[in-house]
Amino acid sequence: MRVIDRIEPFRVMQLLERAKELEAQGRRIIHMEIGEPDFSTPPAVIAAARRALDSGDNFYTASTGNPELQQALSRWYMDEYGVAVAPERILITPGTSGAFSLIYAALVEAGESVLLSDPGYPCQRNFIRLAGGEPISVPVGPESRYHLSAALVEKFWQAGTRAAVVINPSNPTGTLIGDDALQQVAQTCRRLGGYLISDEIYHGLSYGIRARTALEFDDDAIVVNGFSKRWAMTGWRIGWVVVPERLIDPCRRVMQNIFIAAPTLSQYAAIAALATGDDCERMRLAYDERRRYLLGELPGLGFDIVVEPQGAFYIYANVARITDDAKAFCWQMLEQAGVAMTPGEDFGSYKAAQHVRFSYATGLDDLREGVARLRRALA
Repeated sequence: MRVIDRIEPFRVMQLLERAKELEAQGRRIIHMEIGEPDFSTPPAVIAAARRALDSGDNFYTASTGNPELQQALSRWYMDEYGVAVAPERILITPGTSGAFSLIYAALVEAGESVLLSDPGYPCQRNFIRLAGGEPISVPVGPESRYHLSAALVEKFWQAGTRAAVVINPSNPTGTLIGDDALQQVAQTCRRLGGYLISDEIYHGLSYGIRARTALEFDDDAIVVNGFSKRWAMTGWRIGWVVVPERLIDPCRRVMQNIFIAAPTLSQYAAIAALATGDDCERMRLAYDERRRYLLGELPGLGFDIVVEPQGAFYIYANVARITDDAKAFCWQMLEQAGVAMTPGEDFGSYKAAQHVRFSYATGLDDLREGVARLRRALA
């Protein structure tokens, strides 16, 4: 089988496309499927981008990024986590997707593997396959807060395994890995001769708990982050990856070839974004209000939430009391009730038919309407 034949579709996008078709027919759809902030990019960021556009500096930066942004992120790591990260280790990428494509291209040879949690972010599997590697799905459940553990890493690690990926907070479950568990996973990866890759795109969106960067536990961890979620900058396509010093040159060579450099305008905007604390906090508080509303309403409709989510903007709910086919249920609710949710199959195969993901990256009024529609449909 050719590699492209093994690339799975991003199924939530199929749901979104159908939802858009229904909206074009005049129906109002409640969107609880897409993980995209419904807030506008902070005004100070847009203003900075306008100034940069007017300056005329719209040429390529160095492949590894604008040094000013690398230095700003280095200061940010010290302010945010108390961690010293040399600016040259921070590589600027076209979103976190660009970061993962870069990392797997630099790390993985044909036949080598990477451990992923199941359920987990679906595109990870395809990034690894495109690099010629093999994703190894590790079933995770409530007992590990839907995260990899040191014991699971040890159990599933193979001779050709290069890394294990932790998404913290998790997509689709919104759960955080415990500090001790994160440290143990990092230590296990290092002992086995590989890397911990930590996806921290939802840092800054946690509730009642602080997410800690993997760099606090392992200076050799590969850390991916970006501006899409916390700063509501999805369309700007700007992210970064922190790599050990020995990976800088291999990554630079990949970057020079696969995307030359991240968008120059977006890099200037990102510098301004790092200073926009008030806007980010306003968004975080709004997400938390929505989270608490759904946690109060969904169980009464038959959606069981086994582990309370403390981050991102997702709730992963068990639908076994409602249906034994989450995929069919999601499509039925879209067509009949006008409510879009994501079926568990998008995130893996482990107990996927029993789960759906709700995204609360949509307004509270819409969430209330969505709950009312589901209540009527399930009555």
